[in-house]
Amino acid sequence: MPQLLPAPWFAILFFTWLVFLTLIVPKILAHTYPNTPTSQSAEKSKNTPWSWPWH
Repeated sequence: MPQLLPAPWFAILFFTWLVFLTLIVPKILAHTYPNTPTSQSAEKSKNTPWSWPWH
């Protein structure tokens, strides 16, 4: 049963992860978002209640 021999499969696994770590991961880490979040001011805005008459 050739699938039980670890020699070729370990090499395939190793080279697959080597390609994954050297090519794909830097592309993912270099991704920038178009809208970066900005921090809100610490001052809370004062909300006034509605003055609608209820009929």
